Amino acid sequence: MTDADILLAHRLADAAGAAIRPFFRRPFHIEWKSDASPVTEVDRAAEAAIRAILAAERPDDGVVGEEYGADRPDADRLWVIDPIDGTRAFLAGRPLFGTLIALLEAGRPVLGVIDQPIAGDRWLGAAGYQTTLNGAAAVTRPCAGLDRAHLGTTGPNYFGAEDGAAFERLRGHCGDTLWGGDCHNYGLLASGHLDLVVEAELKLHDFAALVPVVEGAGGRMTDWAGQPLHAGSDGRVIAAGDPALVDATVAALG
Repeated sequence: MTDADILLAHRLADAAGAAIRPFFRRPFHIEWKSDASPVTEVDRAAEAAIRAILAAERPDDGVVGEEYGADRPDADRLWVIDPIDGTRAFLAGRPLFGTLIALLEAGRPVLGVIDQPIAGDRWLGAAGYQTTLNGAAAVTRPCAGLDRAHLGTTGPNYFGAEDGAAFERLRGHCGDTLWGGDCHNYGLLASGHLDLVVEAELKLHDFAALVPVVEGAGGRMTDWAGQPLHAGSDGRVIAAGDPALVDATVAALG
């Protein structure tokens, strides 16, 4: 991962935002996938804009995107794209969705962008660098314990029965729970506004970009066993602003 990759990641987010903004709170075509999740022409346009740049400037890198699948997925360097994380929020006109762009090297996330193109919030994290929000340093906040933690997650319907029961056990230990927010929650955690985000059933394009953002701000991201996240992780994630919360969160999830 190089400084040139960081500059490229910004341009990829710019291109996606330019494809998204003209459609926000305006009519567009919607389809429903086999898993009952929505997809729009805007998701596809944003991913296509990113892929066009990567094809021209990083032709040897792999690309995995939510809408257009995988090209060279075994490459040592892999760009992972979720053009609109939180499509339901986008459909509802809520500016809490985001474009997620990650670079993985040897299966580990080393660069990540969370871009909210309506509010103008852009978090960028990269290995060896301080996470930034619109160019200014983003720093997580300390938290004395789970009983003081402000916990966030997208919604109860995103957990299966067993994972949902585990999440409810965790909620019983936490000070408060915020519902909704999609990827925006992880940016807010990186900026010190949330203490904990816990989710399940995420795919690589849902979590890869989040890891460098959270960890570059001083936090920690793991799976539910407390292990580092990588391309083969099972999609159950913990993001803790204060790394000391991870062990207690793993224990509470049971």
